[in-house]
Amino acid sequence: MDHKHVGLLGATGLVGACILQQLVSDQWRISAFTRKPVPPERAIGQIHWQQLNAAHTLHDQSRKGPSLWICAAPIWTLPEHFSLLCALGAQRIVVLSSTSRLSKINSSSAYEQAIAQRLADAEQAFRRWADEQHIEWIILRPTLIYGMGSDKNISVIARFILRYRFFPLLGAAIGLRQPIHVKDVSTACILALNTLNIKNRTYNLTGGETLTYREMIRRIFSALTITPRFIEIPRWLFQLTISVLNWLPQYRHWTPAMADRMNRDLVFDSIKIQQDLQFRPGPFILSEEDMPSKQN
Repeated sequence: MDHKHVGLLGATGLVGACILQQLVSDQWRISAFTRKPVPPERAIGQIHWQQLNAAHTLHDQSRKGPSLWICAAPIWTLPEHFSLLCALGAQRIVVLSSTSRLSKINSSSAYEQAIAQRLADAEQAFRRWADEQHIEWIILRPTLIYGMGSDKNISVIARFILRYRFFPLLGAAIGLRQPIHVKDVSTACILALNTLNIKNRTYNLTGGETLTYREMIRRIFSALTITPRFIEIPRWLFQLTISVLNWLPQYRHWTPAMADRMNRDLVFDSIKIQQDLQFRPGPFILSEEDMPSKQN
């Protein structure tokens, strides 16, 4: 294997962009694949950008590509690229899934159940294909990812607080959470890629701190320098509120099941990955760069 050349799928997403930045800092050569054309200003010497469309990639396979790969794109899109990975000589692949695979399978929301099933099916399809092709694989399932002001978890809540100056809670909101910063997710991906004695394993990937849902929201208020203001409301009113919010694009995927989970522990054992990869994720600390702009 060429241990300093890596292929990256999903290079322009939140996690992919963070992985790309770390790989560049660590002096890797990167073949970065994306569906959209890449602006010229993003092209630098270490990165070979390739647009994911059949005509382009087939013409670009005259020689073997990287043997090491990271997939930061949604795992259910990976089967679209199986033939490309085989043609380019992939030998080891680190793939991101999600703990939603476990936490949402019994959700009261059909939409969330479908997501969990889609993740489960994608993981199974990937493992089966990789084993058939004798390709080493690692699946990482992050918990709630945050960071850089553009995630779909903490940043969405922060924008709600910025706009309405309060946050609704269902009851005490004492369910436990383990949010993980996108930079820690990036670090874990690269560690998994490099730890060659570990292969064909699935890990849950958590942050370095466990805290209640209420405390997590309180820290978002603090990071925004807004005095915490919680409004505890009954489930029927929460359901009504969410049905109204669903009309707004940024809240279209909010469900009453999200409120139910405020008092449910979503805690996963990540000791094994910390031991195997010498991985040390940080606590839930929000910096200014992790918050959305107050002008937005």
